[in-house]
Amino acid sequence: MNAILERIKDLQGQLEDELNARQEQLGYELQDRKVRFTRSIRELHREYKTGLLEFFGTASIRHVLAAPIIYSLVVPLALLDLSVSIYQHLCFRAFRIPRVRRSDYVIVDRHQLSYLNVIEKINCVDCGHGNGVIAFAGEIAARTEQYWCPIKHARRVLNPNSCFARFADYGDAAAFRRLQPDLRKDLGGD
Repeated sequence: MNAILERIKDLQGQLEDELNARQEQLGYELQDRKVRFTRSIRELHREYKTGLLEFFGTASIRHVLAAPIIYSLVVPLALLDLSVSIYQHLCFRAFRIPRVRRSDYVIVDRHQLSYLNVIEKINCVDCGHGNGVIAFAGEIAARTEQYWCPIKHARRVLNPNSCFARFADYGDAAAFRRLQPDLRKDLGGD
């Protein structure tokens, strides 16, 4: 398993290199966490912007009907965001688990794209926040799981969390007792 994890790490590095190359092709760079496009790319983006009249004129009825349901998740996701933030600030401090940086997960930047109209920008803010909060909560849950119950499931997990590969195998009691103290120490906990 360690060899596979190392290969995954290498592939992630290759992916990062490809993403950086693509960023250069698309004419932007990050400066102090802000995106800066070249002037020619900004002008090109403006040509692709859809006006509101055209946007609403071509909207399908199912999109219009689904919008209130989609936006109804704003409040529960905001409550989840607040709840997991409070949870980690209290519990992670108590167990000396390093806190998850929210800004690493909740990234809202697509609203700055000039080829999006105001509705598309609102949609992008909503999606960026929602997916970010879920990923943020997932990482908090992963660290909690590593601290309290680092045991793999008997059934295959579709998208295991960031800590899962190091957990004890299901049913391996000796490994659980041996690994749990080390996995807690790895988090910085007691």
